[in-house]
Amino acid sequence: MLPYYYTVKGYGEEEITIQKSRFIAYVNRAETEEQAQQFIADIKKRNWNATHNCSAYLIGEKDQIQKANDDGEPSGTAGLPILEVLKKRGLKDTVVVVTRYFGGIKLGTGGLIRAYGKSASEGINAAEVVERRLMQIMEASLDYTWLGKVENELRSSVYTIKDIHYLDKVTVETFVEESKKEDFTNWMIELTNGQAQIKEGSLLYQEKVVKSL
Repeated sequence: MLPYYYTVKGYGEEEITIQKSRFIAYVNRAETEEQAQQFIADIKKRNWNATHNCSAYLIGEKDQIQKANDDGEPSGTAGLPILEVLKKRGLKDTVVVVTRYFGGIKLGTGGLIRAYGKSASEGINAAEVVERRLMQIMEASLDYTWLGKVENELRSSVYTIKDIHYLDKVTVETFVEESKKEDFTNWMIELTNGQAQIKEGSLLYQEKVVKSL
């Protein structure tokens, strides 16, 4: 598992007009090639009367699966520019479809490359980019009398609460960086006067929206 990577938060779409042609970008997360292909098929079905439905996707920890489709546009002017945007922005597990409704004015090779690239980028912005960082879930079990204090302290700390389970005792699950497990454990013990039982849970990715990519 990668320590961190970037992908899109989820579904997004954005439309731009260039020389009277409508370019509509549809973006989504896809963790398998089957998911990517299904998304492309759904968009093509929705826009069955469009001039072109060009697409690209990038999947896998090492970008093992890379596909681009020009869907009738001149070779290399649509699918590849979309794929290049995914690579330049460092995204993984992402699929993009750019639908074009021709407006009567030809754009030429350079114009098409710029149009599909810009449309893909705008669609990604609409979907939002997230950083997924691998975190250790730390589970702190404690009596209910400690919950108010622990929850308040956690919410004002550098740590993020994942979930709270209310059983015989209350268990608070918290995202903690691998390098800070010991610091968290010591902090929690001090906070509860040694009353919390702390153990490691699973490894999970924590998502955070980023604006700079």
